[in-house]
Amino acid sequence: MADTLVIVESPAKAKTIGKYLGSKYIVKASMGHVRDLPKSQTGVDVTRSFEPKYITIRGKGDVLKSLKDAAKKVKKVYLAADPDREGEAIAWHLAQYLGLDMSQPLRVVFNEITKDAIKEAFKHPRHINMDLVNAQQARRILDRLVGYNISPILWKKVRKGLSAGRVQSVTVKLIIDREREIQQFVPEEYWTIASKLLSNGKEFEAKFYGYGEEKVELSSEDDVKQVFEKIKDQPFTVKKVTKRERKRNPAAPFITSSLQQEAARKLNFRTAKTMRIAQELYEGIDVGGKEGAVGLITYMRTDSTRISETAQKEAKDYILEKYGQDYILTEPRVQAKKENAQDAHEAIRPTSVSRTPDEIKQFLSRDQLRLYRLIWERFLASQMASAVLDTMSVDIEAGGVIFRATGSKVKFPGFMKVYIEGNDDGTEEESFLPPIEEGQILESRELEPNQHFTQPPPRYSEARLVKTLEELGIGRPSTYAPTLETVQKRGYVALEEKRFVPTELGEIIITLMEEFFPEILDVEFTAKMESGLDAVEEGITDWVKVLDSFYHDFAKRVAYAEEEMKEVEIKDEESDENCELCGSVMVYKLGRFGKFLACSGFPDCRNTKAIVKEIGVKCPNCETGSIIERKSKKSRIFYGCNRYPECDFVSWDKPIARPCPKCSHMLVEKKRKKQGVSIVCTNCDYQEEADS
Repeated sequence: MADTLVIVESPAKAKTIGKYLGSKYIVKASMGHVRDLPKSQTGVDVTRSFEPKYITIRGKGDVLKSLKDAAKKVKKVYLAADPDREGEAIAWHLAQYLGLDMSQPLRVVFNEITKDAIKEAFKHPRHINMDLVNAQQARRILDRLVGYNISPILWKKVRKGLSAGRVQSVTVKLIIDREREIQQFVPEEYWTIASKLLSNGKEFEAKFYGYGEEKVELSSEDDVKQVFEKIKDQPFTVKKVTKRERKRNPAAPFITSSLQQEAARKLNFRTAKTMRIAQELYEGIDVGGKEGAVGLITYMRTDSTRISETAQKEAKDYILEKYGQDYILTEPRVQAKKENAQDAHEAIRPTSVSRTPDEIKQFLSRDQLRLYRLIWERFLASQMASAVLDTMSVDIEAGGVIFRATGSKVKFPGFMKVYIEGNDDGTEEESFLPPIEEGQILESRELEPNQHFTQPPPRYSEARLVKTLEELGIGRPSTYAPTLETVQKRGYVALEEKRFVPTELGEIIITLMEEFFPEILDVEFTAKMESGLDAVEEGITDWVKVLDSFYHDFAKRVAYAEEEMKEVEIKDEESDENCELCGSVMVYKLGRFGKFLACSGFPDCRNTKAIVKEIGVKCPNCETGSIIERKSKKSRIFYGCNRYPECDFVSWDKPIARPCPKCSHMLVEKKRKKQGVSIVCTNCDYQEEADS
């Protein structure tokens, strides 16, 4: 007979935990938060120490009734929500609603959902941590005060349905500031000279460095001509050869932000998708056999790279058995602790390194397996010996001009046997130079001057934006994914070729915010607010004081904006198309999934249609239609005939407007991660480089 009720957030988590606890426990799910501030009003009494008014979330009445009925039938209730601020707040709301005695240790927390971790956690229940609860309350109230005070002004002055959140506004401003940098960027000319040289029958490349010991930048074609004059008919002599041995350390195990960044780079996952799949891996997957449902990774909302001694030992044993003595660490690697890291949990790691991706792949979906493999490999590599690289730098002189060549090769792979961290700009392959000796005269095969122009800073990808937010101290691990989703849903930014670009609406909102609410957009101010919330969590600062210090000046700015902000009229951009239903001009509108065409006669005429992007290629299937760029339900670009559904031609690869010179079939642009873009035939083995 069950005499203990355990409440968690999700059914999947309840199923996994219930299996470990046995028949004396009933495990039920609250389905996330059960109470919140009302949507219809601010719900915060600023005159009474920011007292919040909580109500039952719509649709949660039956859930709460079921939990209350279950609580009446047992002797003990434990609250086992996630081990973070949100989880602590859920536990507190449940305790209040169920009338539990909070002087008793009701709270159970664990960093991983495995049999040993669950049983150990239930041996050590604790009291609800009101510092954590108050930190969550303070953030929720702070965001409510900002959103519910600024948004009505924007509704009135700009357009209905707008909002201005605290973290989302800073995020949009970062994107807009980057766009302004790009627009204001003035390219500067520079040149490089590459020399193809031969040593012992092997060709390698050296690049112009300067004159003597001085590094020189080539800024014009005249500079290049001067170099060519100096080296004309001069031998290329090896002046200096420098050889070194360099150690390369692995990346630290994942924290929330680095997982989101690497999943974006290597798996092409959006941040929201990464967190959803990580949640599934954490809560439990049925892997068959005796184990059944088990949590595969530790808690995925963390800013700590710390690893438990148990996990370190398990990894060491696995590495020793799999790779040998040379690959293990003689002593644990100490990861640098990130500034402002709470260090409440371990890093994200597999709950058991012996549960390899290949062994459990049959139980996982494709995306679950890809993310689990990424986490598993990253963790294992972080516990392995450093790689050792042989590096070589060669200075070559011709007529007083110095060319320099560098290269390296792997002497001992170490952690690189398992995993190498990606980067936003692509990973360059390691190269090594042929045998070269000082004093050696090299054969010059080719001198290639190239003109370049400096490039503006790149637009933000999701990975780069998350990294920037983290570095600036904006938001916390749990906020990145919802923030990026929100700014897109509101129509303030859009994704173009996986890069964020601001919309006209976003620029209008930020311009108004810069004038009337500059502190909301100030990076240092926002980061300071985050630090204040962290201080509340640590019990250093009172949460009411944090809110009061913000609200005093903010209320004045709200009153000023209500009086002084002028109405902004956003005119729809006219297209060159007319509505086929009523003849009115079609205008461009911005919806949740990007721009579309709508009739300017709305609401009398509600005709809309997608924007068609021609690529200038005739359909190879029906030979009468044209190929257009389209988007799948998951926003992936593909190409199809504009006569669909009469013609069903589709292609993931972009067709080009010339036939294969070998067989006359269609050529397409094929994108490959390492080789870049190639042009290939869809029928034969013809292939060429895209820029040839």
